[in-house]
Amino acid sequence: MTTAQSERANLFKSLHTKGEPLILFNVWDAGSARAIEEIGAKAIATGSLSVAAAHGYGDGQELPLDMALANLKRIIATVDLPVTIDLEGGYGDSSNELQESVTRVIEAGAVGINFEDQIVGGTGLYSMEGQRARIEAIRDAAEQARLPLFINARTDIFLKADPSSHAEEHLEEAIRRAKVYAEAGASGFFAPGLRNAKFIERLCKASALPVNILVMPDVPSSKQLAALGVARISFGPGPYRLVIEALKEAGRKALSMS
Repeated sequence: MTTAQSERANLFKSLHTKGEPLILFNVWDAGSARAIEEIGAKAIATGSLSVAAAHGYGDGQELPLDMALANLKRIIATVDLPVTIDLEGGYGDSSNELQESVTRVIEAGAVGINFEDQIVGGTGLYSMEGQRARIEAIRDAAEQARLPLFINARTDIFLKADPSSHAEEHLEEAIRRAKVYAEAGASGFFAPGLRNAKFIERLCKASALPVNILVMPDVPSSKQLAALGVARISFGPGPYRLVIEALKEAGRKALSMS
């Protein structure tokens, strides 16, 4: 870990301000990262689905970690901004496996990770205490590396439930998980799939961690999210899908000679 990396990590953390959210238009390779840097982004974030798809893999840790890290290194070498990687479930179950993955991420030059509580390749979510231990292992690895790594602790409570069924019980569990994850050493709380404005506002008020919301259909606008207290807004696989659709449309026209 270098002094420059530590400075970028501190800068990245400072960008998470309730009511003045950090906007992350997620990228998938060095070229897309440079393009987003050129239009004034404050930080660079990868999206796991986008990176995997760009390499010909499915989401859910199908992309080998070695390839994900090689891609991360190219991105970091290309831009002058803080870079955070979507590490999904950490590419490991045990504390040792998680610490090895995170140590490699830090060595590659990243200053943050997304770390989710769904069981990759399985069903459901880790228990709160189980995820607490996993986050604690990651924080320990970061402290050993002397880097204030931004651990964006993601809960899949809302993604696992149909949006029409989101209820008080889901919100209450999210608030409990935010508290536990904060105690474990998380830096932020990510609730993708949460669309209800009132629930978003209540989560932001209840969480000691800055809240991250994913842009999806029916999610309030970025200005509205800011007013609700959101500190980070992500676009996930959206940018990649937009580019691929534009590529296909241009390809259709070229192939049809129209």
